Amino acid sequence: MVTINENYLKLSGSYLFAEIGRRVAKFKAENPEANVISLGIGDVTRPLPQAVIKSLHQAVDEMAQPETFKGYGPEQGYDFLINKIIEYDYRSRGIEIGADEIFISDGAKCDTGNIQEIFGIENIVAVTDPVYPVYVDTNVMAGRGGVLKASGEFERIVYLPCNAENGFVPELPRQPVDMIYLCYPNNPTGTTLSKAELKKWVDYARENHSVILYDAAYEAFIREEGVPHSIYEIEGAMEVAIEFRSFSKTAGFTGTRCAYTVVPKQVMGYTRDGDAVSLNQLWNRRQTTKFNGVSYIVQRGAAAVYTPEGQREIKELIDYYMTNASIIRNGLMRLGFQVFGGINAPYIWLKTPDGMDSWTFFEKLLNDAHVVGTPGAGFGPSGEGYFRLTAFNSRENTIRAIERIEHRLKL
Repeated sequence: MVTINENYLKLSGSYLFAEIGRRVAKFKAENPEANVISLGIGDVTRPLPQAVIKSLHQAVDEMAQPETFKGYGPEQGYDFLINKIIEYDYRSRGIEIGADEIFISDGAKCDTGNIQEIFGIENIVAVTDPVYPVYVDTNVMAGRGGVLKASGEFERIVYLPCNAENGFVPELPRQPVDMIYLCYPNNPTGTTLSKAELKKWVDYARENHSVILYDAAYEAFIREEGVPHSIYEIEGAMEVAIEFRSFSKTAGFTGTRCAYTVVPKQVMGYTRDGDAVSLNQLWNRRQTTKFNGVSYIVQRGAAAVYTPEGQREIKELIDYYMTNASIIRNGLMRLGFQVFGGINAPYIWLKTPDGMDSWTFFEKLLNDAHVVGTPGAGFGPSGEGYFRLTAFNSRENTIRAIERIEHRLKL
């Protein structure tokens, strides 16, 4: 008799965005005349930058010639992309990263989920709450979650509430934890941490021999001065932090798939006997065993992001989405909503009106205004009573969505 990994049975029935998709599909089937605008899932809508397209075409042509054809590439990524990442994303900010500390991958979602494989099952995981569901779900799948409580929290996971009352700044854990997931600019709240606030986490991790898993997928959207773009801007972070970055939202690669993870050689995990082991070594072993690398064509496209043309075009792309974010943020505030985010991130986090629960507000927004968002409860217990909208749509749809909310939403 084949048995299953019963940890999967502890998860909710479906992934958050799959459930949203199911409800929207049902609404469209019942209301075929409705023109639904999605400000829900964080998927980009603008085409790839021309510099990327040009480089992709050139790489395809290379694959058609025996002299330039590429088979298996290095699982860690090609040097031509890794060296550009070092130069533009880190050295430009005074951070020195080794080429063998960068691992090119097919997505930050994949890496933030897969990274837990190199850690012991007994580790205590801490997450900010609300949180990107992948961090929690993948650890539950592995067996670190324990039983799901009535509160919506897994018994073995430490939740760090982030809400309007504490300014969305998580407090340090009151108990020792081993693996700490931080995402800034934050998904879903769109908020950030200052360097001083982030320094507290680095200090905590150093004191407790913990590891910070830092998701910086939205760093390119930061607008305000003084907000850290990388955790490695913080003294001591190279000893305790793994950083995840992505081309998905920055350059429109959600369907093209390319990202990277930085694992400094100084970051250590420990055996049960207390012997230090480089996590860089373990992640490299995991990748070379389970991953064949990102395609040469896609990596050439990603490298084009760092050309002068590519840099100009991705800036225009990000500016486009952040203008959308301003339209949403300002429109909601004008309508009297309590709004957060949308300044350094493409996400707008709002308080649901009149104490409405977040799934009820989802249904009301869909039925009244034909606009889709994401219920805060889907991001964890502290997300209840909040709602996320994204800036990833056309300018016309963004303006139209706010107009519909203003004129159609019956509160």
